[in-house]
Amino acid sequence: MKTKIQSSSRDRRRKRIRSKVSGTSLRPRLSVFKSNAFIYAQLIDDENGVTLAASSSLKAGKGTKTDSAMNVGIEIAKLAKSQNILKVVFDRGGFNYTGRVRSLAEGARQGGLEF
Repeated sequence: MKTKIQSSSRDRRRKRIRSKVSGTSLRPRLSVFKSNAFIYAQLIDDENGVTLAASSSLKAGKGTKTDSAMNVGIEIAKLAKSQNILKVVFDRGGFNYTGRVRSLAEGARQGGLEF
């Protein structure tokens, strides 16, 4: 029962965030999802319903989850720059802005993206 309560509260936060955050072709949405083992990031154009770029920690080697999240952020920034995207809207997906989510955001900023 505890898991159901936690997931529904995250879903409420996610819906609240998504009602305010939307991506365009000029400023796409940087969407973050994390599981227990991996973290995923996508650049999404909500106007056209298209994923412009995606990256994940599935191929990450040794190291901590936080380090792999930082690498995913840097990777998504490289993919965005190759498509001439410099500014994004950050969507944390209902997760708290700590740990791996924060590390991914810092990696994206380090890679050259502006939020």
